[in-house]
Amino acid sequence: MDLSAFSRFARTFQPGEMIFSEFEPGDTFYLIQSGRVELVKIIGDIEKTLDILQPSEMFGEMAILENSPRSATAIALDVVKVLEFNRQNFEILMLGNPQIALKLLKMFTKRIYDQKRRFMILTLDDDQAKIADVFLMLDETQTNIDRATERREFKTTVDDIAHWAGMSVSQAREILNHFVNQRRVEIFSDKIVVKNINDFSRFVNSRRKKL
Repeated sequence: MDLSAFSRFARTFQPGEMIFSEFEPGDTFYLIQSGRVELVKIIGDIEKTLDILQPSEMFGEMAILENSPRSATAIALDVVKVLEFNRQNFEILMLGNPQIALKLLKMFTKRIYDQKRRFMILTLDDDQAKIADVFLMLDETQTNIDRATERREFKTTVDDIAHWAGMSVSQAREILNHFVNQRRVEIFSDKIVVKNINDFSRFVNSRRKKL
């Protein structure tokens, strides 16, 4: 995506610098050009990492789309270079660059889904249910699969599962090994197999009702 024409909107943040804070009003969103950004949210009394964003990803877009307060805190993990868009220059971007506008809208859609789905996972109290719900989330985005069957294969890793579940890799591995012992999951070098996705769905729903 060529955004060189918008270099005048570039900003730089230093490691550890807060880009914006949860609950504060906002009228800007950001597209990362280099560096990583951590999104954190207070859930109960615990600060949890929602995501660690990489170059070419965006954040803060809900302030533009819904005119709502910030739903999380954004912190620079490295020296972060971004393009900062507000309502005015965002409209210029959308009207003057239809191809870029379409790509941005697709990115918006995915980001909104990812954030809301991740929040659903993190608000589960049961850690096993969090892991199971990660597989349900991954299954929701799979295409070209036979949904009449219960077996699912996911091209993912234990590290990825831990990231989405908001827990350490060792904790996620322990839970996955528990599922392996229960013969609910098989772990391979290049994939993880869930033997009965409907079983995980029932399990997660039973835990979510208790919230």
